[in-house]
Amino acid sequence: MEIITLSEQAYDVLEEMIVTLKLKPGTIISEGRLSSQVGIGRTPIREALQKLAHQHLVEAIPKKGIRVSEINIASHLALLETRRVLERVIVSKAATRASHEQREKLKEVADAMDAAARNRNLDEFIQIDHAFDELIGEAAQNPYATEACSPLRAHCRRFWYRYHKDEDLSEAARIHRELMEAISNQDDASAVTGSDDLIDYLEQLTRGVLYK
Repeated sequence: MEIITLSEQAYDVLEEMIVTLKLKPGTIISEGRLSSQVGIGRTPIREALQKLAHQHLVEAIPKKGIRVSEINIASHLALLETRRVLERVIVSKAATRASHEQREKLKEVADAMDAAARNRNLDEFIQIDHAFDELIGEAAQNPYATEACSPLRAHCRRFWYRYHKDEDLSEAARIHRELMEAISNQDDASAVTGSDDLIDYLEQLTRGVLYK
């Protein structure tokens, strides 16, 4: 059984707070305040913030504290260009390397995502999307691609959370389901196509925000 460290727990909590805008872009925060807020000691919080800073989700402001990074709409398309390449590697390898248990889990995740979309439960949808990313990362057995893609996914989740429309929930769930089914069916070519469809959808959303 995998043991999750306190710093990993702190990271997961803080990342979700940033993605779901509970910690809004531009907000100044401190280790002490966050430690009290989430109930985790300052050392794990500090370690989590260092990781988040490396991923450009927060930045240190001398004599002030830690600032949550702004959402950079202009550079988001470049981020998606990079994510597209990494995701192709991850999903193709996940399709060929996933265990039976992982493929069955993907079917459960797809059903859960559909339910969250039907119920318009945005926070649950985001949590399930994160779980999906972690699952295919494990299945791909390529830590280099997965670790490189992880912060890009976090930025994308935050961007989508901020700018999505209600009707996007069902569309996003549909695209994710097709991708999960391709991986579950061990169809690496269809998995790559499904991944590209997901990035196409995110690019369309970004252009809609950028050029409106």
